[in-house]
Amino acid sequence: MTLRIEDLHTYYGRSHVLQGISLEIEDGETVALLGRNGAGKTTTMRSIVGLTPAKRGRVLLDGADIAGHPTHRIARHGVAFVPSGRRAYGSLSVRQNLALSERRVAGAWPLQRVLELFPKLTQIADRKAGFLSGGEQQMLKLARALLSGPRILLLDEPTEGLSPAVVADLGRWLKILKEENMTVLITEQNALFALAYADRGYIIEKGRVRHHERADKLRDSVEIRTYLGVGTDA
Repeated sequence: MTLRIEDLHTYYGRSHVLQGISLEIEDGETVALLGRNGAGKTTTMRSIVGLTPAKRGRVLLDGADIAGHPTHRIARHGVAFVPSGRRAYGSLSVRQNLALSERRVAGAWPLQRVLELFPKLTQIADRKAGFLSGGEQQMLKLARALLSGPRILLLDEPTEGLSPAVVADLGRWLKILKEENMTVLITEQNALFALAYADRGYIIEKGRVRHHERADKLRDSVEIRTYLGVGTDA
């Protein structure tokens, strides 16, 4: 699946947050969307899936413009959004959360395969999602997304609030998704983590793309690393 965003403008009230964002993700790529807090990373994700509709611009999915479509229709096209924070159904068990997400469509991962990727979910299947740790919540959110039959995953700040051990697990899961030819757009404050698994990266500032380059070149750029606040000796 190819996702192309062209001249996207999104507002919160009178605040002009996205000021002409354009980017492209080719089939099977992992692309990092980087920038400081408030740059517009999450708004870009929300605009793609229709949660914060853009006022102007196009969102092209395999050439078809889905801008302005309701979120549930965009999801049915195979776009799965994994938001930051604790977003599972807290009053339901892990098992019930997974059951709600299962879809019998092409590309959907069968439950058994998902549980092989996240074996911890089997151990906590009867636990209420509201009582899960941050790492367990992240597992559950990714599992639910895979069960929905995604052709592209939008991962918003997936390492936020996670321990180093869980971040390492997340890296392993991203490698597996890459091997499965999954198309991924990831936003991250942890720029070096995202660039370690991405093919390319876009850096945005004040709602505009300021830099676009291969991930390895972004990792090696002292100027870019200093701008992103990760230092030069990381």
